[in-house]
Amino acid sequence: MTSDDAEPTVPTPSAEPTRVLPADTAGTTTSADPLGTSSSPTAAGGPSPNGADAPLTALVPPSVDGGSAPLPSPGENAAYRQTHGPTANQRSVTQRSFGRPQAQEPGFRPVYPGQAWPTQRPTYQPAYTPPPPMDWHHQQARAYTPAPPPKSNRIISIAAAVALVIGLIAGAGAAATIVALDDNRPVAEQPGPPVGTGADPKIRSGSVSAVAATLLPSVVQLKVEGSDNTNATGSGFVIDNAGHILTNNHVVSAAAKGGSIQIVTEKGKTSTARLVGSSPVYDLAVVQVVGLDAPSVQFGRSDVAIVGQDVVAIGSPLGLAGTVTSGIISAKNRPVSTDGDEPGQESFISALQTDAAINPGNSGGPLVDMNARVIGVNSAIATVRGTSEGQSGNIGLGFAIPIDQARRTAQQLIATGQATYPVIGAQVDMQFEGGARVSRVDAGSPALRAGLRIGDVITSINNQVVVSAEELIVAIRTHQPGENVRLVYERGGKARQATVTLGQQTG
Repeated sequence: MTSDDAEPTVPTPSAEPTRVLPADTAGTTTSADPLGTSSSPTAAGGPSPNGADAPLTALVPPSVDGGSAPLPSPGENAAYRQTHGPTANQRSVTQRSFGRPQAQEPGFRPVYPGQAWPTQRPTYQPAYTPPPPMDWHHQQARAYTPAPPPKSNRIISIAAAVALVIGLIAGAGAAATIVALDDNRPVAEQPGPPVGTGADPKIRSGSVSAVAATLLPSVVQLKVEGSDNTNATGSGFVIDNAGHILTNNHVVSAAAKGGSIQIVTEKGKTSTARLVGSSPVYDLAVVQVVGLDAPSVQFGRSDVAIVGQDVVAIGSPLGLAGTVTSGIISAKNRPVSTDGDEPGQESFISALQTDAAINPGNSGGPLVDMNARVIGVNSAIATVRGTSEGQSGNIGLGFAIPIDQARRTAQQLIATGQATYPVIGAQVDMQFEGGARVSRVDAGSPALRAGLRIGDVITSINNQVVVSAEELIVAIRTHQPGENVRLVYERGGKARQATVTLGQQTG
């Protein structure tokens, strides 16, 4: 007895298929029932009792009384072996073998090692392959081939491969960089943007730079030489297309009785100008250059200027042409007086006060708003007492003639060479404080006709309080000859009113 025949193997009821032996030459086979229930011979290829070809299998349940029959003894092979024919002395029908497998039918391919093969293939081939039974040997379980992984795993694998390729490329670039850094040869510089050829900065509308860009071509520098070897410098600006330039009287007064006036434009061109007319009372003058290549300015309105608004001053302080400074309107209707070249030619200005830097040489230049419109003519600065005129400079107190008055005076100077100003025909005490006290009344003057007398103290004009003689004069000169003004004055401690029609004088 060999080791394969030492002990019969009883199949367990499971889903494992069993092989159906092919029919022998005698035409009949004996089906072995390992549980000893029953066996029935069938003819090879013959019909089964129910009329269908049904192969024998170990999955056929035993009969009801199958459990009463005793199991055959181990040495007996009647129920487990082929008893006749050429298959006698072979292995049991249901015995498992771990040795070399028997010859299989041609064309049959087991799904896993040890699978029994049927004599005929079923017509239905399920796509799902059942897993091996739980009682497999460990070595057989390793031989089981699982189903292919789902497509999602394949996508993940492809993504991982792509990431690996990218990493390799990046690593190669880093390696190349390291090699380049380690190279002692000089590295050629990469071309960069050219230096100093970038885009010009944008000029924001309403900014100081925008105002300067607009006004600088219209502002000129004046150089004056008198017949008595006196000289002066100042500024001016073009007011029309005929070459007329508005400036201060004290800038050109040295050339009033002989001398020369030179103007220098922003482009650096020098031309000789002629004096058209001047007004010492308003400290204004007009000169002209025929064929002047410079644009004219635009006029604004000084009466609508407000305290605190931004302004720009342009001129030639200390001979530095084209200087731009900025500040605000510090006050309005500030009474300012300047000394004239001759007695009785003092100028009185109801000025715009500004903290924009104004120095000697700025006189006659424009004071403009942020819309690049001229609202004043820079004329004077305040100085600290005890300093000489040559040592004076900007202390944040500059004054400009309102353009509303300057424009009217310029038109008169261009038309007739002279300017008129309003008067009441009376003189006031310049040393008195607390009002304007009348010191003289001219015969046939508007003041005499209105009933004013010497000693009357004028305290207001058109509801504007008057506290000094300068304030009264400045207030009168803001009007035009022929206009009516209402005066409030005190006489003998009583307040009285008078309406005065303004006269005119030339100056």
